[in-house]
Amino acid sequence: MLQQTQVVTVIPYFLRFMARFPDVNTLANASEDSVLELWSGLGYYSRARNLHKAAQRVAEHHAGVFPHATASLENLPGVGRSTASAIAALAFGQTQAILDGNVKRVLTRHAGVSGWPSDKTIENKLWVLAESRLPKSGIEAYTQGMMDLGASLCTRTRPSCELCPIAEDCVGRKQGRLADLPTSKPKKNLPERHVQMLILMDQDQILLEKRPSHGIWGGLLSFPEIAPEIDALQYCRHQLGFTIQASNSFPVLRHAFTHFRLSITPQLVQIAARPGITGITKHRWLSKSDGLKAAVPSPVRRLLLQL
Repeated sequence: MLQQTQVVTVIPYFLRFMARFPDVNTLANASEDSVLELWSGLGYYSRARNLHKAAQRVAEHHAGVFPHATASLENLPGVGRSTASAIAALAFGQTQAILDGNVKRVLTRHAGVSGWPSDKTIENKLWVLAESRLPKSGIEAYTQGMMDLGASLCTRTRPSCELCPIAEDCVGRKQGRLADLPTSKPKKNLPERHVQMLILMDQDQILLEKRPSHGIWGGLLSFPEIAPEIDALQYCRHQLGFTIQASNSFPVLRHAFTHFRLSITPQLVQIAARPGITGITKHRWLSKSDGLKAAVPSPVRRLLLQL
């Protein structure tokens, strides 16, 4: 949960998640819908799906006992080199280097390493640097300390150098380069995609559909989508077989992903009569309040709140 997300945001999600899934076997036996429901609002939903799959693999291939070896840890869905090393160090006391975002910031500044940290050449250099600084004992405290140093003192803006225990020999500080380190990711123009979302309402009920497991918002419930050039009312009448009572457009909603921006035109359509949708299990009619409790992406949640 802490990948790409701050602690203050994660805490309530973590507490609810652990209350529902207190051990790896309970999580492994849960449905994907129930896992995504508790993750709804945190974003980066592939983390939730990978966590669920990892629990299933631990239950099936490791008899429900979390593996200790970093090689086995890295074979779990969603677990890369740094996460595997963090688990090995913090949970099992193994001398392993980690390289999360906070640690990258500390190392690039303290050693004066230029270049975007996620560039493969720079990242390999940082791995060598991280491994060269490992202590001979106390790996748990050292690992936690490195993460906390980046999170609390060596922050992205306004670092608290006067409180930092390693400020005296920090190359970035000596050279006055703290604002430039770590080097920012090279900017590029993000492509923009356009889509219409159909907010189909039958009295107090709304129609949501389950998205495919892979891809954007995989496994979540969302409003049906159509291409921007399609006539929404004609689609509802002829493709879905609905009798339309009224319709109107919401303001365009914009949502940013890592690799593109999504421009959403919501179309609110009041249904006068609807046929039974048979053989399409992905469609679900829910009340607006139940929709807000379901596993839905943030733009859908925003639209439900507007309703």
